[in-house]
Parts: sequence; structure tokens; C-alpha cells
Amino acid sequence: MYGHDFPVPDDGPAGGLLDQVEAAEAALRTAADRGRPGRDPAADTDPQDYFTALIDADQKIEPRDWMPEAYRKTLIRQIAQHAHSEIIGMQPEGNWISRAPSLKRKAILLAKVQDEAGHGLYLYAAAETLGVSRDELVEMLLAGRQKYSSIFNYPTLTWADVGAIGWLVDGAAIVNQVPLCRCSYGPYARAMIRICKEESFHQRQGYEILHVLAGGTAEQHAMAQDAVDRWWYPSLAMFGPPDGDSTHSQQSMAWKIKRFSNDELRQRFVDMCVQQAGVLGLTLPDPDLRWNESRQAYDYTQPDYAELMRVIAGDGPCNRQRITQRRRADADGAWVREAAEAYAAKRAAERTAVPA
Repeated sequence: MYGHDFPVPDDGPAGGLLDQVEAAEAALRTAADRGRPGRDPAADTDPQDYFTALIDADQKIEPRDWMPEAYRKTLIRQIAQHAHSEIIGMQPEGNWISRAPSLKRKAILLAKVQDEAGHGLYLYAAAETLGVSRDELVEMLLAGRQKYSSIFNYPTLTWADVGAIGWLVDGAAIVNQVPLCRCSYGPYARAMIRICKEESFHQRQGYEILHVLAGGTAEQHAMAQDAVDRWWYPSLAMFGPPDGDSTHSQQSMAWKIKRFSNDELRQRFVDMCVQQAGVLGLTLPDPDLRWNESRQAYDYTQPDYAELMRVIAGDGPCNRQRITQRRRADADGAWVREAAEAYAAKRAAERTAVPA
């Protein structure tokens, strides 16, 4: 058993997480081959009815299709938050690139942080297909009008935290994001296929770091256990508030943007991590964690949702630090964007110039 290679319950989703990504990718091809429901322009089909027909047929809504404004706004909010999280998420791990314990570890961590930048790029591009510019999204983030994942407002205190982020944070992200490979909006679903494949390696990298530390000296084992103790409950909170308190989940599931509720995904994550923690020789910090035979799942202590709301509202350990650094990076990179725009304009002018 390594990383997220773990037995799947008989009543759970078929195969491991990467198998589910492969199945979602195959489903995209199958749906394309099957073709979309016909729409007779002469019959003046109601666009809302056609939108519903596409959703019901498990086809993808594409940028050219009519969609309800609420659907479009929900996607912009969700995809933008996802993109912002990938970019802000580079900070806590990037902080350890220069302090990684070996050249090999530095190279691996650098590659991971670069991957996260690429994920942000894919997602911003997907959001732009909905009629919003990347500049608008970044401006809303910097002004505090859009959010990013609460998990990135916690500090990375030791090298073991990099492992805990890979195992727990990226593990929670994968559990949450694999169903998005079947999202009803085509550009988002296709972006998620590649993102989930790359995130699977990130999760394995974190698991391997903790595996080495947990099997090392007593001090290294203690460092690994301390990191898991601190990151466990913030990772559980990544799935959002309980279903009864979730503002957007019900409608998002009706539109097939989401496929599972917050609580369903959180339970799946807990069941996965218990098995992996046993292999690591580490303990999850929940004295009430135990197998429930009747539910065929683990009972566990819920995260502190009041803390989650405080961190989302800006009162986490590193909220100010993260957004300040993002604003600084945006300002420092302005000359690069301006130079790229000037070069593109120059090339365009050269192509349209009439030869003398």
C-alpha cells in the first residue's frame, strides 16, 4: 500500500482514485462519440429545456451553449476559488524549497510548486471561457472579494509539514477533485483530468516524506506525528461546512457541477486516511475514531467549523501574510505582463503591415 493505493469498499466508487480519473476521461470520449441531444432550430426549442437535456444526458455544457446566469456565476466563483487556491498554495511549500534536506528533495519540491502554478493557469483559462478575464479574477482576489482554500492560511513549521501537506492536503484535494472530472461544464472537467493526475504524484510525494520520517529516528518520528496532529483537522475542514449548512451544494449537485456532498467526500477521505496512517505507523489525532460496522465506515470527530468560518473570514494564522505576498508578487510582475503585451502588439503590427 503506497500513497492512495488502498482497498476500496465494495459499496464505494469503483477502483482507486486514479482509476476513477481514467474512467472519467473515457466517459468524456464516450459522450463525445455518442453525440449531443438534437436541437431543432425550426422548433424554437427553449434554451432552458435544451440546457436541462444536456445535463440529463450527462453531456457537457460548452462555452458556446446557452446557460442560466446563476450556473455561469456559480462556475466562475468555484473555478476562480480553485485557481486562487493553487496559486496561493504555492507559498507555504515554496517557503521550504531552499531549506529542503537534500538536492533531490529541493528538485522534487520545486517541480511540485511549478505544477501548482500550471494548475492555476489551466483553471484561470477555464474560467475565461465563461466571459470573465483573468485580470478581473486576480483583482477580485487581491481586493478580498473572492476566496481561496482556508487550508493555505496555516503555517509550515517543519519539513514534516511539507509531507503532511502532500499526504493530507493534496489527498483531500484529490478526493474532492476527482468527481470534478465529471463536472457538467466541459472546460472545467477537461482541466481536472490533468490536474488530478498530477496531484496524485504530489500526494505520493508527501506520503513518502512522512514514511521516511516515521521510520527514522525518534525525533524524526515525533516531527512527522506533530505535523499530522496539526494538519488533520484543517484538512477535514477543506471539504467545507456540513451539508445542512452548505449554501451552494444542493444546487451545484442538481446542475452536476458537484457529484457528491461535502459530508460524503469527508467520510471517504477519513476512511482512506485511516488505512494509510496504519502503514505509516502514525496516529490520527482523534480519540473517538473507530470503525462502525453498521455503517461500514469510520466514526470520527468533526472539525471545528467555527474556526473554518473565522479563517475564511480572514482571521487565520497566515491570512494577511498570504494575501500581502500575493499582492507584492502581482505588483512585481507587472513589468513582465506589460512587456509581453507590447511584444504581442508589435508582432501583430508586423503581420498586418503592408510591404513597401
